[in-house]
Amino acid sequence: MRVLFIARYRDESMTYKLDCMARDHNLILQHITPQFWQDELIKISQPQIDNLAKPYKTTPIALVGKPNDPHRTIYKTLTFNLLQFKPDIIHAEEEPDSLAALQICIAKNSFAPKAKLILNTWQNINRPKKYSVKLVLDATLQMANAVLCANQEAISILNEQKFKGKTAVIPAVGVDSRIFYATKSTQAQSTPNFVIGYVGRLIKDKGLFDLLQAFNQIYTPHLYLRLIGDGNDRDALAHMAQSLPCSAQIEFLPPSPPNQIAHQIRSLNVLVLPSKTTPVWKEQFGRVITEAMACGVPVIGSNSGAIPEVIDNAGLIFPEGDVNALAAALHQISQSPMLAQTLSQQGIQRVQQHFSQTVIAAKTLDFYHQLML
Repeated sequence: MRVLFIARYRDESMTYKLDCMARDHNLILQHITPQFWQDELIKISQPQIDNLAKPYKTTPIALVGKPNDPHRTIYKTLTFNLLQFKPDIIHAEEEPDSLAALQICIAKNSFAPKAKLILNTWQNINRPKKYSVKLVLDATLQMANAVLCANQEAISILNEQKFKGKTAVIPAVGVDSRIFYATKSTQAQSTPNFVIGYVGRLIKDKGLFDLLQAFNQIYTPHLYLRLIGDGNDRDALAHMAQSLPCSAQIEFLPPSPPNQIAHQIRSLNVLVLPSKTTPVWKEQFGRVITEAMACGVPVIGSNSGAIPEVIDNAGLIFPEGDVNALAAALHQISQSPMLAQTLSQQGIQRVQQHFSQTVIAAKTLDFYHQLML
């Protein structure tokens, strides 16, 4: 089976899924990846591609637009190497309503019309679309044979959009267990301090102003709050934090690459994702939740979007926007080492069963075989 895999992966923790997939000796894999990448976490101007060290070939292609813009960016190519590679499957981790997906569909029909096409979606709100976007979406869904989804609601939306192909809930990127793993000291902190943490974008939609209020309700001399990341609302959050009585126990840290952020996650006693739904967005997966669970760190999440689906019974869920409920959950876990230990073990087990890159790779390969039947 020959698979052309098109995905905007920026680091080894993401490409590890492809490493796992390529262990299948019946699979011949080629990865199309951006030649340049820059976002709030990392900047790569000339990726070091060592095709001799990989069991598959990687082909960098420059982009027109921002690499982290999922909708308006296209690749600087017409053919995607389809004539030379002759794939059985083209798996493009692009949103169906994106220009890149349309570009790939046109290339497939021109240069590999017999190949099966798989797209990916994270979207769990069927938000209003401009006429031009609707045209793109209708065209790509007509040409795609399958769409892999990050959450169950995404499948429901595809059904509303009358998609006739195959679907499955298989998140695009899982957890790299070589980087995110529990250690004996994860929960055995050397001090009596209890550190509550958040990792991600510092924006209002993530519920961080609620988190500050909740922390202010329960803080004690041994409770600390650590916000790791960057975003448009960082200054507003810092200003609010400074105005609170608990300000001395709130810390802001910059974003870090995966190998460093894993160490920072392991330094936490609990990770919180208090996201809040808006008219056009709700939490689509919450990758940091799975990374924390893999590290043996208990998690607390709001009931926004896919968070309860990801956490299941391996953490605490509170109603989004309910500051008192969030404060109660934080107090509960900070006062119960037994609960924290139970959730830690359940989180590790859940990631191993559902969200590790090896599991995601196996599920993706199985989906390929089903599609080719």
